[in-house]
Amino acid sequence: MASWLPETLFEIVGQGPPPSKDYYQLLVTRSQVIFRWWKISLRSEYRSTKPGEAKETHEDFLENAHLQSQTAIVFGVRILDYIINLCKGKFDFLERLPDDLLLNIISYLDLEDIARLSQTSHRFAKLCMSDKLWEQIVQSTCDTITPDMRALAADVGWRKMFFTNKLQLQRQLRRRIQKHGSLRDKQP
Repeated sequence: MASWLPETLFEIVGQGPPPSKDYYQLLVTRSQVIFRWWKISLRSEYRSTKPGEAKETHEDFLENAHLQSQTAIVFGVRILDYIINLCKGKFDFLERLPDDLLLNIISYLDLEDIARLSQTSHRFAKLCMSDKLWEQIVQSTCDTITPDMRALAADVGWRKMFFTNKLQLQRQLRRRIQKHGSLRDKQP
């Protein structure tokens, strides 16, 4: 396993499926899968129940059908598939990159590819809709960005500014200048 990976590869906590009130934690480290549970019950026979923990190596987790089924029941099949891939050494390195680096990479994609990427996960949807990304895209496609354009982008957003055609954009800039005055006029 790559040594530059953090000690904790994945962690998730959650409540068991109804009617259970029990809480669970699943932690995947570089060498182990740790499954913890806390029984929550009003029944007197369960009040003294202590929290439990099951630790398995990655190899043992891949062979432990009971622990895999518990993981699927509590956290879902998608999480189980992700954990199995981690145990097999298959990492999603793209997910581990910081947002700023991903935004820089995404800014070089075609619009169709950005649209497709936004459909792959919640994180990429958020990144593909972010004002920071669209500011980079507008800056790379426009020769100059005036202070009035920046002010308009602050009002309507960089994404909307990018998809607005030039005539509409010029109209919006004129209206904004008439309403608020030009930022160039206000600078000393």
